[in-house]
Amino acid sequence: MSQTPTKNRALRVRSDVLAGLTTSFALVPECIAFALVAHLNPLMGLYGAFIICTLTALFGGRPGMISGAAGSMAVVIVALVVQHGVQYLLATVLLGGLLMIAFGLLRLGKLVRLVPYPVMLGFVNGLAIVIALAQLEHFKNGEAWLRGPALWLMLGLVGLTMLVVYVLPKLTRAVPPALVAILGVGVLVWLLDLPTRTLGDMAHIAGGLPSLALPDIPWNLDTLRIIAPYAVLMALVGLLETLLTLNLTDEITESRGHPDRECVALGVANMASGLCGGMGGCAMIGQTVINLGSGGRGRLSGVVAGVMILLFVLFLSPLIERIPLAALVGVMFVVAQQTFAWASLRVLRKVPLSDVLAIVAVTVVTVFTDLATAVLFGIIIAAVNFAWQHARELYADGQAQADGSKLYRVHGTLFFASSTAFLNQFDPAGDPPQVTLDCQHLSFVDYSAIAALMTLRERYAKAGKHLRVVHLSERCKQLLKRAGAEH
Repeated sequence: MSQTPTKNRALRVRSDVLAGLTTSFALVPECIAFALVAHLNPLMGLYGAFIICTLTALFGGRPGMISGAAGSMAVVIVALVVQHGVQYLLATVLLGGLLMIAFGLLRLGKLVRLVPYPVMLGFVNGLAIVIALAQLEHFKNGEAWLRGPALWLMLGLVGLTMLVVYVLPKLTRAVPPALVAILGVGVLVWLLDLPTRTLGDMAHIAGGLPSLALPDIPWNLDTLRIIAPYAVLMALVGLLETLLTLNLTDEITESRGHPDRECVALGVANMASGLCGGMGGCAMIGQTVINLGSGGRGRLSGVVAGVMILLFVLFLSPLIERIPLAALVGVMFVVAQQTFAWASLRVLRKVPLSDVLAIVAVTVVTVFTDLATAVLFGIIIAAVNFAWQHARELYADGQAQADGSKLYRVHGTLFFASSTAFLNQFDPAGDPPQVTLDCQHLSFVDYSAIAALMTLRERYAKAGKHLRVVHLSERCKQLLKRAGAEH
């Protein structure tokens, strides 16, 4: 029995190492592609991936989650790089990292709870589509689509890779299927000398160790005015994608992460990346799915993935550059298929129309704009629907009393969206001189609720009648007292 814990630890270490190795292969082309999108040297993407992946794995709040130089961050800073250059980008990454740290220290990670589940489904579906669409670029040679034998060879190798990933787990779970698929297709291409594009055709990744240096810019208010808007947007996008990916990882692993700790670690990692000449980054849902699907559950898997990126740059670039792009494309197509929440399609006819609208809207907006816009759009839809539903639920029972007065019992939530419905429940002109409002089942939420009660009192006063309010909760009494409207 004493050997069992040791054996289990050895199995976990083995799983994390293999998962990290598999994930590192999937990180390289993504980080290179995102660096090129941002008009940067590919090494900046790889340095960013190494630093951010390693540091968040070591100190973050969600073991098993993979962070790196993400595409959502690259899109944010394209205009900055084009207009002001790389040094201003590095300063932006530093400031963005500082904002992320502040977000975590203020314990604002809990705000992700405000994201409704339909928005989460839309986020996952949108990113799955984005991952799949991004792979189509590898079916081009320059600006022209592949044709003839080159296209058929690419499709065949992609299909073979996907077949291995799907079939191998039915035969054995000793090794990650994505790792076997990438290495197996790579060896096949090398042995048969097949004329297909490789990672080396995207960029040469050989380089040295990243060097530590402050960005070469004037440190003054003019610089701050330039970088601050981009830093804020970068921090918001990075935090949002990270926290949503953390929630998804929690669901997959059936465990709980620590969002505030993850925010701080991500900020520190981004600052370190900016100081070492790397891109900014955040959690990457595709690589996280690969890591978890390959058995990576501990911090070691992320550390191995990050360190392997550095080893690729320093020593292994001749071998890594021979990996066929088709193998990596096939793996990412499987990731897209596994990421997409197919169950959301089956429930479209079973859930309220507002939830369907949120799922579809967030999915579409994620694909055509960016994640931050999509999630904000989805939250607005959910918030408007929530307000509308609660406004409709407010109602009042009016009963004539034996002494000739009238009693109103109001049920529901009184806030900005229900204040008009609340006032419409009463008849100051037709009611008797004495009216009682029973608030035992009524909740006051905002100043609009207070204003509605004050308006109701004024209407009864103008009609020469007295309104008595009873059974207010202590919280409601405090709200009314602060507003100078205590009963």
